[in-house]
Amino acid sequence: MDMQNLSIRFLGTGNAYAQSLGNSACVLENSSGPLLLIDCGHSTINAFESTYPNAKIPALFVTHAHYDHIGGLERLFYRLITTPNYKHQPKFFCPVELLPLLQQRIANYPSNLAEGGVNFWDAFHLIPVADGFWYQNMYFNVFPVRHHNPNSAFGITLRGHFFYSGDTKPIPEILVQFANSGEIILHDCGIEPNPAHTALSDLHREYKPEQWQRMILYHYESEAAGTKLEAAGFTVAKPNTAYPLVAKASSDVKKIVASPPSVSLHYCSPN
Repeated sequence: MDMQNLSIRFLGTGNAYAQSLGNSACVLENSSGPLLLIDCGHSTINAFESTYPNAKIPALFVTHAHYDHIGGLERLFYRLITTPNYKHQPKFFCPVELLPLLQQRIANYPSNLAEGGVNFWDAFHLIPVADGFWYQNMYFNVFPVRHHNPNSAFGITLRGHFFYSGDTKPIPEILVQFANSGEIILHDCGIEPNPAHTALSDLHREYKPEQWQRMILYHYESEAAGTKLEAAGFTVAKPNTAYPLVAKASSDVKKIVASPPSVSLHYCSPN
């Protein structure tokens, strides 16, 4: 595995209302192509196929069972099942607590095809996970976050490379444990306070300036909200933009380069 050229590419960066930004989802990739899809909302499959026109989804992980994060799974199921002679089964890493929810919301229908004979899970190599999982000789930690009910939403991290919060309220205690080695912190954030999401005021109150410097924010309300987050000094994720995952000591985290477009995004401490 080429650990030197890992990137995270966002396929969409918006919340459930921000249709123009696409549903928040991202892909861990390297110079050979996509490795792991994180979340699969309504817009995700089209965005993936547009970004990687000749690639299959090799593996996926879901953070929680809201439809803007799992609504594309049914479309993916049909892509996999109905393509002639298509034998590819993506690895589906699923937090074990989410399995009953996914079964109820998507997989329980008895006749997914009119002809019958096919179960939803036939399309996938299902791998239930708890604290973490191995994939491509990399170990990913999985942890609960604060999004509605306890143990209903989860984040994922690759130590030394990235921390992905999923949809959450602030989780400073989790960052202390799983984002303490210079990881880029990909964090849910919008402008307005929300019972299940992080707002700009929450970042200022709950996190430290050193952590602000490593954050890339996603799941925001609109392009205008993204502009406000940038004006506050934060880096904001943009759709179809890849962010290199080069772990550095926190004191040396100055900037990351995003592509495309080819621009330098500079961190600065919010006021």
